[in-house]
Amino acid sequence: MSCMNRILVIGATGRVGRQVLSQLPATGLRVRALARNPHAAGLPPHVDVVRGDLTLPETLDECLDGIDAVFLVWTAPPATVCPALERIPKHARRILFPSAPLKTAHSFFQQPNPLRALGADIERLIETSGRQWTFLRPGMFASNALLWWAPQIRAGGDVVRWPYLAAPTARIDERDIAAVAVHALCEERHAGAEYVLTGPQSLSQFEQISTIGDVIGRSLRMEEISPEEARRESLALMPAVVVNMLLDAWAAAIGQPALVTSTVAEITGAPARTFRDWAADHAAEFRS
Repeated sequence: MSCMNRILVIGATGRVGRQVLSQLPATGLRVRALARNPHAAGLPPHVDVVRGDLTLPETLDECLDGIDAVFLVWTAPPATVCPALERIPKHARRILFPSAPLKTAHSFFQQPNPLRALGADIERLIETSGRQWTFLRPGMFASNALLWWAPQIRAGGDVVRWPYLAAPTARIDERDIAAVAVHALCEERHAGAEYVLTGPQSLSQFEQISTIGDVIGRSLRMEEISPEEARRESLALMPAVVVNMLLDAWAAAIGQPALVTSTVAEITGAPARTFRDWAADHAAEFRS
């Protein structure tokens, strides 16, 4: 790889951001991370952690000083998008933004919601910034299974209650998203690219839960619940806008296979990890 000199990771404590930080040292470049509270971030010692906050754009200048490229996971309210994206391009000459599969012709990804609108606004600002950019469009994260199903499985019962069990998705391992991100940050050939990222298999939610049961050695039984029940029970786990987005997407996905791309293998040279691979690596988190 022909890497830039220094990369700033915004969203470093998130699921993908932490994986990017873990993979960047192999490139030999210098890595900096933005954190609202550096002492509580729990980031690796090789990372230069600098205090910054997307909601306070004036704090970004110090974080961006000397930076060549930015990995930007947006975690702040929509009102702060414009002020932040006025500052970032003044310093970095490349911006990598993990967005949503906005332009993908697949019903799962095309349900209107505020998160799509926010992603589209950020993309427009980046595209018109005059800087190099790459957009990653990952589908459903494999690790959402830990949020949604692990609490029920760890509780000791063998029943998992969930809506739209027949809805298929091609879950992607965050390590694969990060691997594509590292290549895109370090190689010139990705400027202006938009990469739709998925896992290698279309599996129904029923099949995914069954896979977890196989991996941990338990015969899990699935009980389908109504969208209304799911909405009530899921609001404790996720914001209402996310719950509604997922329920609409799963309803639209019934009866057709999930979109599967080969982008991870094409960019990284290694096949995307299967959902079974991911579940095996996280088996302990379903048992404890």
